[in-house]
Amino acid sequence: MTTHTASRPQLSTAFFGFVLIGVASGAWGVLLPSLSAYYNVDKSVVGLLFFASAVGYFLSALGTGFLTAKLGQRWYLVTGTATFMLCCALLALKPPFALVLFIRLFQGMATGILEAGLNLFVAALPNNTALLNYLHAFYGVGALVGPLIASTILAFSWGWNTAILIWTFLALPLLIGLLALFRHQSSGVAHEGQTGEGENGLLAALKIPVVWLATLFLLFYVGVEVSLGSWGYTFLLENRHESDLLAGGIVSGYWLGLTLGRFILNNIAGRLRLGLSGLMYTCMGGIVLGILMIWLIPGVVASAVAFCLTGLSLGPIYPSTVALVPDIVPSRMVSSAIGFLVGLSILGVALFPWIAGTLAQYTGIWSLLPYSVGLTVIMLALWWTIRRGSQGFPAG
Repeated sequence: MTTHTASRPQLSTAFFGFVLIGVASGAWGVLLPSLSAYYNVDKSVVGLLFFASAVGYFLSALGTGFLTAKLGQRWYLVTGTATFMLCCALLALKPPFALVLFIRLFQGMATGILEAGLNLFVAALPNNTALLNYLHAFYGVGALVGPLIASTILAFSWGWNTAILIWTFLALPLLIGLLALFRHQSSGVAHEGQTGEGENGLLAALKIPVVWLATLFLLFYVGVEVSLGSWGYTFLLENRHESDLLAGGIVSGYWLGLTLGRFILNNIAGRLRLGLSGLMYTCMGGIVLGILMIWLIPGVVASAVAFCLTGLSLGPIYPSTVALVPDIVPSRMVSSAIGFLVGLSILGVALFPWIAGTLAQYTGIWSLLPYSVGLTVIMLALWWTIRRGSQGFPAG
């Protein structure tokens, strides 16, 4: 991987890009009941929005290497931002639901371009491990703010499309920053996954069982994170009968916990000498505890604490799993294995929230909680298998 330096304004632009992605991702769960009511579709149908977005994201991931080589990093990112803005502007016009699904596909593609491009930019910097952790933590900052903005808009009866229109204007500083500050950035940050050797590396990586196990682990992780983040608001409205504003605040607490988890839990685990597995088992135990608290203890305060605890426990799992890859696969396969892990796990964004919505439609929104516990138990089993079956697994 080629390294380069970056100015603080460039880094700030990259961090703001992830804040924007987080704002949009966090707010969708708050907007789902309004979209369902406006288009007169049930939870299983409105859940197709996740599928459309994830398909777009996955398609963009397949074309990352080709497009960055053809366009260069700057225009690759500008294309993603401009497409995101256009999609938001079109959604704000309240088009027919079939068209909403089509636009969401392109919005997912635009989000995938932004995530891939900004990850490649930061990954090529010195001290990239710490900077990548901060980059992904800023996603959590956006996901914390997004539900607050959306629920405030709904509380003032301004309409779900107003929130989406705001995303259009939020993307404008990102577009200006990319055009003004990334003039000399080329596609030189490409990794070996874009070379012939990297393609062979992918095929070789797919023959390693632990790569598939880690991918399945992240698939189920994403399912838990996005299902709770997207349907938690609906649960608080329909099952606990909270107000729009209060429910939005509690869901923001969930994303706050996720953000704090990424900033602090690795350091705490290091001081306590838990090791990687100790951290992972503790986090998964925290997820189950948080969900059981939501399920079994009524009251606003208990719900707020439990959602925050669940988010906190989820926080470090994704980056810690990706960081594990260099320890469990040969060095020539690392980039290919990480690309496969991240690219395939995004399918969890589509599949598991859709199943959650379908279950909620036919059994009630309360089913979100046992469903999420079940996914976490599968994660525990997969992690135990990864831990036992991996040579070169770090101690602890």
